[in-house]
Amino acid sequence: MCGDTVVDLIRKIEALLHGPGEPMSGSAMTNDEALEYGRATFNGTPFCLVRNWIWVDLDGPEEQRDYLATMQLQPVILFAHTVVYDSLRRWDVGDFVRTTALHAFTDEFVFRTLNTNYVLLGDGLRKLAHPQTIAMITG
Repeated sequence: MCGDTVVDLIRKIEALLHGPGEPMSGSAMTNDEALEYGRATFNGTPFCLVRNWIWVDLDGPEEQRDYLATMQLQPVILFAHTVVYDSLRRWDVGDFVRTTALHAFTDEFVFRTLNTNYVLLGDGLRKLAHPQTIAMITG
């Protein structure tokens, strides 16, 4: 990544955000059903409903993987093009969100970070990206 030109970096971001990836399925719940699920399941802990999401496996050095493992985290982040609902109102409906590293993946559609439960609605994509590419996507 160090020798990349600005054009190379833009292409990597474009490929990550809008290029092809491996299809993944989230929950088939409607937005209203997901909201009910979140309120009933997370007992007041923060949750966020998202659509048009990308599961990003981080292609970083082994030292970074080891560091994340010491914190019980996995080298995966989530990028969602569309926030449907955020229980803490950090993001408005329609905003995008980029998470911190994955702590646990449960129920085949709940992406848990240390701070928030993200409910993956509808279909998404799985992609591989370098951490520096992810760092260039700011909120």
